[in-house]
Amino acid sequence: MGIAVILHVLAATVWVGGMFFAYMALRPVAATQLEPPARLSLWVGVFGKFFPWVWVCVIALLVTGFWMIGLLGGFKSIGSYVHVMLILGIVMMLIFMHVYFAGYKRLKLAVAAQDWPTGGGKLAQIRMLVGINTILGLVTIAVGAGGRYFVFFH
Repeated sequence: MGIAVILHVLAATVWVGGMFFAYMALRPVAATQLEPPARLSLWVGVFGKFFPWVWVCVIALLVTGFWMIGLLGGFKSIGSYVHVMLILGIVMMLIFMHVYFAGYKRLKLAVAAQDWPTGGGKLAQIRMLVGINTILGLVTIAVGAGGRYFVFFH
């Protein structure tokens, strides 16, 4: 169980921490200091490095999460906060898949074609979804870390 918990927490930290950094630190600086060609090219490169790690995190979270649920006796044996954490995590994964397979793909095509207005629109869509996922990720971490201590999760 210890290895599963460690891998689970590390995967959540990498994914949510990466989104928080990108949204709260990198995005505002890039938006104010870079013109669209440089800014959009930067984001294609950043996503190209970050998204493979997100895939690793998604797989690790699913494997370790279901592994721990199994070790604890299945879904009937776990607290409702774990069910909430699982639902939020799956929503986050679905949002990420949409960003990856739709938004990021279209952003790369726009940047390759040097279509900066279209690329800017795609980046804005990705930014909104990453913002939502960052909030969901922080809530999921809070539920996972403190859920067992709140009456409304019993």
